[in-house]
Amino acid sequence: MVLYTAPFPNSCLSALHAVSWALIFPCYWLLDRLVASFIPIACQKRQRADDPCYLQLLCTVLFAPVYLALLVASLPFAFVGFLLWSPLQSARRPYIYSRLEDKGPAGGAALLSEWKGTGPGKSFCFATANLCLLPDSLARLNNVFNTQARAKEIGQRIRNGASRPQIKIYIDSPTNTSISAASFSSLVSPQGSDGVARAVPGSIKRTASVEYKGDSGHRSSDEAANGPASGDPAEGGSLEDACIVRIGGEDGGRPPEADDSASGGQARNGAGGGSRGQTPNHSQRDGDSGSLGSPSASRESLVKARDGGSGEPGTTNSKLPYKASGVKKAAARKRRHPDEAFDHEVSAFFPANLDFLCLQEVFDKRAAAKLKAQLHGYFEYILYDVGVYGCQGCCSFKCLNSGLFFASRYPIMDVAYHCYPNGRGSDGLASKGALFLKVQVGSTPQDQRIVGYISCTHLHALPEDSAIRCEQLDLLQDWLADFRKSTSSSSTANPEELVAFDVVCGDFNFDNCSSDDKLEQQHSLFTHYKDPCRLGPGEEKSWAIGTMLDTDNLYDEDVCTPDNLQKVLETEEGRREYLAFPTSKSPGAGQKGRKDLLKGNGRRIDYMLYAEEGLCPDWKAEVEEFSFITQLSGLTDHLPVAMRLMVSAGEEEA
Repeated sequence: MVLYTAPFPNSCLSALHAVSWALIFPCYWLLDRLVASFIPIACQKRQRADDPCYLQLLCTVLFAPVYLALLVASLPFAFVGFLLWSPLQSARRPYIYSRLEDKGPAGGAALLSEWKGTGPGKSFCFATANLCLLPDSLARLNNVFNTQARAKEIGQRIRNGASRPQIKIYIDSPTNTSISAASFSSLVSPQGSDGVARAVPGSIKRTASVEYKGDSGHRSSDEAANGPASGDPAEGGSLEDACIVRIGGEDGGRPPEADDSASGGQARNGAGGGSRGQTPNHSQRDGDSGSLGSPSASRESLVKARDGGSGEPGTTNSKLPYKASGVKKAAARKRRHPDEAFDHEVSAFFPANLDFLCLQEVFDKRAAAKLKAQLHGYFEYILYDVGVYGCQGCCSFKCLNSGLFFASRYPIMDVAYHCYPNGRGSDGLASKGALFLKVQVGSTPQDQRIVGYISCTHLHALPEDSAIRCEQLDLLQDWLADFRKSTSSSSTANPEELVAFDVVCGDFNFDNCSSDDKLEQQHSLFTHYKDPCRLGPGEEKSWAIGTMLDTDNLYDEDVCTPDNLQKVLETEEGRREYLAFPTSKSPGAGQKGRKDLLKGNGRRIDYMLYAEEGLCPDWKAEVEEFSFITQLSGLTDHLPVAMRLMVSAGEEEA
């Protein structure tokens, strides 16, 4: 299948579209600024209440007439541009495919050689998030603002979190010998005496954030934003390397120091480290608490580790302090759920070694371009500007695209997009739909391709429209079945492909505990795909939490940084205060009065599902880790979720 790298089939149509949008954009921008000036966010409302002469109010009074006058003047040009723009949408392609051409030996082609379908298996990590990257006037309705700056910051945080090596921490105590709860977070690699950042081979399992300060200082914010992704295999060494740190100590005492063994190749009482690769040390500007270089990136306990800066065994470097918090608390949390087959946590960072990223509500084109530029530092393959405009492909006129965005470290083989035809109201203005992707993740010694299927969707949002969401779930299943059938390869010329995983994710806009969403909870999708957080219709696992934040409190000091939000969500009281709970359709039942009566830990509407059927015979996919991520605190009103799947041959696991 040919992947579309441009929105139009030829340069002439692209030029006409550029001219039409140039005529429309001034009117669009002025209207957005005019409306946004009358929609204050929560912190601005508080400042206005405290100070009647609040500067923002004065700016609104002064600039609103200017915006209005310019808007009226731009209307004739916008009308001409619309007449040219509208018919062009019939020739527009449903997505734009972007590939970073200069990844070299660290690109997706190199990843394909890592797994041959044999051995102990291969893990793949998926994440999904709703970013609320709308025009600024609409984003303010969800208490977020400055869409363009948020897009750049979100891209930096995701890239910095995903590009860190994975770390595991073991507890060595007279009363506790368990592994701490899983974490997708990781350490920024220490730097050697030559100033070159080097990867700490391996993965530390932890539940809180980690701070590292190299002996060469931090890079500038421009370098952090535009440099190559930290942990890139191009810098030498694999992100899959393992460093296992064992921490000794007694209950009630302070965390002890973890020292290297005399042999140098291992952490104290830990397993041996793998090969050491070079990893650039990314840091963000001050105030980005999602970065490891941030002063607020960790809390509570301090553990000091020494590692060879030059990469040679036996050498030490005393200038490598890092913080790891909540180790014993993490172990206790794991012991509370001994029957769970996989690790789960609230994490302050996006998963290390993230392979696939599915995003929703990336509606704004300029924001999508900024997000793409940041994520290309880590993901080689990206699909953006997904959807249709005008009246093409859907029943009603579409002003916005689908908002879907996909990034991958592995090559994309096939793509399909479908627009839901039954959206209504405000949702009908966006071409919400489903994006289906087929990726290649390896090849067997017999040159059979190993592939995976990923589906990303955003369902109807209006809470009273359960029937519409159920219809969309029906369409999602039908489209997915057609996509798998049309893209499968089983001819003699093309050896049969081996399917390693089938994952469905996105913002479903219903939760599994509300009595108002019973229709969606009982949908047949959940019989074909497994939800790691769900016990059954209306019943969640005890550790699952909501993914929708209470928008009124997004900028409270207690939750304004990833670490603070993580700490709050680890307590029941914090979840009840800062997570959104479903409102009833019946009149007179407000959200605040219902929180104590509702089951669950908030409204979980962002889903990550996986199939156990339809894979290669004798293969199975099992969840290794699942996390709710706080790294985008203050940047969106949703919590991202992530899942790591282990794909292996069934007979080898037995």
